[in-house]
Amino acid sequence: MAEPIEDFYAVIPAGGIGSRLWPLSRADAPKFLHDLTGSGRTLLRDTWDRLEPLAGRDRIAVVTGRAHRAAVEKELPGIPDRNVFLESEPRESTAAIGLAAAILSHREPDVVIGSFAADHVIRGTRTFEFAVQQAVAVARDGYVCTIGIQPSEPSVGFGYIQKGDELDVDGAPEATLVQSFVEKPDLDTAREYYADRSYLWNAGMFIARADVLLGEIAENEPSLYAGLMDLAEAWDDRDRRGPVVDRVWPTLRKIAIDYSVAEPAAARGRLAVVPGHFDWDDVGDFASLAKLNSGGRSEHLAILGEHARVLADTASGILVSQTHRVISVVGVKDIVIVDTDDALLVTTSEHAQRVKGVVDALKLTGRGDVL
Repeated sequence: MAEPIEDFYAVIPAGGIGSRLWPLSRADAPKFLHDLTGSGRTLLRDTWDRLEPLAGRDRIAVVTGRAHRAAVEKELPGIPDRNVFLESEPRESTAAIGLAAAILSHREPDVVIGSFAADHVIRGTRTFEFAVQQAVAVARDGYVCTIGIQPSEPSVGFGYIQKGDELDVDGAPEATLVQSFVEKPDLDTAREYYADRSYLWNAGMFIARADVLLGEIAENEPSLYAGLMDLAEAWDDRDRRGPVVDRVWPTLRKIAIDYSVAEPAAARGRLAVVPGHFDWDDVGDFASLAKLNSGGRSEHLAILGEHARVLADTASGILVSQTHRVISVVGVKDIVIVDTDDALLVTTSEHAQRVKGVVDALKLTGRGDVL
């Protein structure tokens, strides 16, 4: 892009531990702080680089936990201190994105914000930028807009967005209203959606005027909205911020923005969608990571790790090594091996979604030292 979008502010929620990628992703080193594509850059840095042409380096904000501040600032040395919004504890996506919207609206009442996860992989810069430009145009018209991904296969791993009537918005030729949100389907239903082509994957990207987004939160979650307003009013006063955060933040309801904003807005005809014609992956589990790094070759063993020492014979899947151990993999298909100093995971791509259950079990048994 020649110039950033004038009234646009990009927001990067950088939270969560990516529990389905344990033991690679941990509380102190979550998914967004890892290089999962072999690019030499973390997912967070890739997200920043993707958004900088759209917003400009001084108009990108990151919402993250206090424990991750130093790591985030190391990854993004150009980020202004006033654009790092710290959560004292995780409170789900409505609180995170709503906090950014409230602060930025307080500073700049007419600002359009776009929320983009810190831990997704996107390939196709020009098509991504075109989708965001369309979404900003729709947002200026007073809609909440999301970017849905044109499915490349009948996936059961994502929620879906069903497109509705076309919108007549200058600068957004592909925009439509959202008819409905659909939770992750079974395989037969996913095949129907894929053949229909009016269904898009829900990638969790939301673009709106900050005041419009906050209005939706006020209508659906009034107590949460009141807390966000208290936080925004005190945020830029360093003496007041800490006490207000300590008092208000723990009281905010934990609810995903899909439920607090997107679904109610869709029901009232106030949610729009723009299709994204770019490669996208939320890297939700090791099966996704294996596919991302295999180059489309199902017989390939993808290997990640700067010092990985691997002997492989007739093996496929993914192997992640953070140790100097020699690992030999012989005659196994779709294997997942993650070797760290204090934990070893062995599973298969078919069961990759079940890794979260291991994390839950470790919490219940008091083994938080490896989380």
